[in-house]
Amino acid sequence: MTLRALHDVPAPAKLNLFLHVIGRRDDGYHLLQSLFVLIDWADRLHFERREDGRIARHDLAAGGAAPAAVLPADDLCVRAARALAQASGTTLGADIHLAKQVPTGAGMGGGSSDAATTLLALNRLWGLGWPRERLAQLGLALGSDVPFFVHGCNAFVEGVGERITPLSVPAQRYAVVKPAASLDTASVFRHPALRRDTEPVILSGFLGGGALQGAPTSCPGNAGAPEGAAFTAIGGGFGTNDLQPAAEDRCPEVAEVARWLQARFGNSRMTGSGSAVFSRAQEGTFPGQAAPSKAMPAPADPPDVLAGLPAGWVGRLCQGLDQHPLRGWTG
Repeated sequence: MTLRALHDVPAPAKLNLFLHVIGRRDDGYHLLQSLFVLIDWADRLHFERREDGRIARHDLAAGGAAPAAVLPADDLCVRAARALAQASGTTLGADIHLAKQVPTGAGMGGGSSDAATTLLALNRLWGLGWPRERLAQLGLALGSDVPFFVHGCNAFVEGVGERITPLSVPAQRYAVVKPAASLDTASVFRHPALRRDTEPVILSGFLGGGALQGAPTSCPGNAGAPEGAAFTAIGGGFGTNDLQPAAEDRCPEVAEVARWLQARFGNSRMTGSGSAVFSRAQEGTFPGQAAPSKAMPAPADPPDVLAGLPAGWVGRLCQGLDQHPLRGWTG
């Protein structure tokens, strides 16, 4: 039977629990080390197969048909669909319906996650049968975070996003808040005060002891994953986000959010290169908010806006995920 459509397909966001800039290549790309963790704040996509080869995106609000946000016509999910069509030689196309819930410019990988979900979904809808590694390689040309979402495991990520080691991360809640302002990644990396020489983390030196302790991985299957690999930071606060000082200089609201969360949870850190900040919130919730379940939120459910946020800020109390909901969609 020919598959005609895939509905309610999630594209979860991520947090960088730490992000170190350890160098710079001759071509200008920065070399990074980071711990990426999936969370249940997610966009939702619906895919319908077309026979005429056309790729079209239709923007939806979380619970209706009105556009949720103005996105560029040639966004990452459209580019991902076109790249997969061209690389595979298929004559098929797709209507992509996107309900955008993850804020843009936040450093949470929303666009990259949309692209990865598009690759995984169209690989199935078009009957291509590509393996995960081939999809990830195609995704790297679209964005450095795309391979992580394709692989679908919490992971230690190195290089420019191409070196991925799946790691088990203990279950954790995170309070995630983004101010009204967004950040341009390029402007942060161009900042003259950006530190680019943080001492590299030697992964094998931390597994089984030291500052980061080993535990069984819950997401096996990626080539090169050490058995029993985990990142469990003592006290939950390993490392830094090397981009945060530059980001706070470019966008003072990042520092405001960090202070706001620090006052409530005793910890805060910027994620990625965007303006969102998170806190580990294992022991509490924001006033008036119930604890979340581990299940992905239904597409019709509105975001759980945190009580007491200043005007223009958006936030959620999020649950970390063991793995991507589409992890089993390809081998």
